[in-house]
Amino acid sequence: MARAIEKEVGLEAHSLDQQGYGFGAKHGFDSNVQDAMMGERRIPLLNYVQAGVFRDPGQNFTFEEVEYLLTDLCLSERSFALQIKGDSMLPDFKEGDRIIVDCELTPRPGDYVVAKNSEEEATFKKYRLLCIDEGGQEIFELVPLNDDYPSIRSDQHAIEIIGTMVEHRKYYRRS
Repeated sequence: MARAIEKEVGLEAHSLDQQGYGFGAKHGFDSNVQDAMMGERRIPLLNYVQAGVFRDPGQNFTFEEVEYLLTDLCLSERSFALQIKGDSMLPDFKEGDRIIVDCELTPRPGDYVVAKNSEEEATFKKYRLLCIDEGGQEIFELVPLNDDYPSIRSDQHAIEIIGTMVEHRKYYRRS
């Protein structure tokens, strides 16, 4: 495709392959953007119910008629994408934004996580470690960014961390 574009606009062959080609270089100033590689790793885009059971040990998913996102991140095989719904994570995460989650990453305080609630459905919140109990178990809360929603504490509700967010895709224009 690049060769066809070069021929059509009268450029030398392979000139589009060279670093620094573009408007800024052509007009004598540095550009603040660079070409980005399109990822080749396919990550399944799950719904909140599928994400709620994704962490179950030994669960093998065969995804038929599922959408995939491409990423260039080096992730575990137990990774998935999720589309944000609702407004509990406003202003940083809007409905329709997409995140990529790795189930093999242990969250640290301040990370964003997907967790399974008592209804076996996934929820997306900020992870806050409160303490370690006498039995060595972490007591944590899942915090929405929108103050209109309550936090969920692990010592008061049955919640289980599914995975930690590693990528957030913001969309500025909605169709």
